[in-house]
Amino acid sequence: MIHLVTILLYLFTLIGIGMYKAGKIKTQSDFAVAGRSLTPWVLVGTMLATWMGTGSILGNAGKTYDTGMAALILPLGSILGIVLLTKIAGKVRAFEKFTVPEILGDRFGPGARLLSVLALVMAYMVIVSYQFNAGGAVLNTILTDNSGHSLISVEMGTIIAAIFIIAYTMLAGLVSVAYTDVANGIIILVSFFIAIPIFMIKAGGFSGMAVSFEAMGKPEHMNFFGVYSTMDIINFCLPPFLLIMGDANMYQRFFASKSAEGAKSATKVLIFAVLLAELMIIFSAWVASSMIPDAEVGKYVLIYAAHKLLPTFLGAIMMTTIVGIIISTADSFLLVPATTLMRDVYLNYINPKANEKKIVFLSRMLVLGLGIIAYIVSLGFAKSAGFFERALYAYTIYGAAITPSLVAALFWKGATKAGAVASIITGTVTTLLWKEATFIQKIIPANIYNNMDEVLPAITLSVVSLVVVSLATKKK
Repeated sequence: MIHLVTILLYLFTLIGIGMYKAGKIKTQSDFAVAGRSLTPWVLVGTMLATWMGTGSILGNAGKTYDTGMAALILPLGSILGIVLLTKIAGKVRAFEKFTVPEILGDRFGPGARLLSVLALVMAYMVIVSYQFNAGGAVLNTILTDNSGHSLISVEMGTIIAAIFIIAYTMLAGLVSVAYTDVANGIIILVSFFIAIPIFMIKAGGFSGMAVSFEAMGKPEHMNFFGVYSTMDIINFCLPPFLLIMGDANMYQRFFASKSAEGAKSATKVLIFAVLLAELMIIFSAWVASSMIPDAEVGKYVLIYAAHKLLPTFLGAIMMTTIVGIIISTADSFLLVPATTLMRDVYLNYINPKANEKKIVFLSRMLVLGLGIIAYIVSLGFAKSAGFFERALYAYTIYGAAITPSLVAALFWKGATKAGAVASIITGTVTTLLWKEATFIQKIIPANIYNNMDEVLPAITLSVVSLVVVSLATKKK
């Protein structure tokens, strides 16, 4: 009951903040990029909370339950991506834009702009969909009694989570999310600092963990090397690397910064914040998994551990922070496509002279519409894939389609419109068809096809298309 009360207090606080901030939203700049007013430390907090979403709390943690200590390598891709992002942040802020497709449109024309909108919306709907599912899993867990019976199903929890997330995003956009993110980021770090020693004591230290894993028939969970193949590491680490390099959420935070220098400074600090948070999440999941033999529960390892293995108050705080991270990520991934459709479609082609009041109203309606679409997507994915797999799939759609052209727009003067369009189409189509088209299975050797996810062929063909077509169409 304490868990539920704590989470409800947190949610009502969020709604209160959203309603207070909603009255101050007068322009699209206020709604989409917080009036370009965020300081470096607020940027660090909101970028950390946005990135540390369900992909980390449930995706990476769930993969840790399946594979053990070797999962500590999973943050490699995102960390390398943020390192390179420090070279991009200041340059992006200087554009004074609202969306990533705007940058691509200025550089490569309307064709690239519209195609990037399509790829962005597809990828982000998948990401929002599993945030809804994650919210449903949390509600189902905290309402489970000692006999293992929950007052609500995961499906009903997902509906409740979706309604809350959509409503909160509609209220005040980025301006309300950014400041609560700072608190979420601090609390999640502090919670894991306290929780890890408690988990270790309960597990009996490393020796106790080894005995437990042996009893479960998982002795390899104590090994770091020899668990993942080289192809596994590529499959797991390349998608987050590609996403974070071109993630419209991160770029939106850059656009919301007070200055280009502030965006660059925040990104440098973000490297260490994400590394610390990711490693603590995975380490906690690894230790906790030695005390959770039930695989069905194990896919929600951190939620279960916070609920059952920690002292009640600390567990309630950690559970509340997990809810906050899920809400923050879902809000951000709803807000970005809504802003993108407004800026890159409605204002560009339908009604360029719309006033600010109408823009804010329609932006909120877009959030509502996209939220409903994401919920429908969540129904399709609920039984077919885990959080980790869905995260990698969504990251690949976006990373293979948009990131190569976006980086080229910023750093390669030789890239052409035709090259960018070819790259976006190739990356998107390859990702969508790789596991679905039978003709691909017939032409790729089975030992390669069965071990290779979409990301490597998608990004390879996307980059090759960008370079070859650009060189072929470059004006002499």
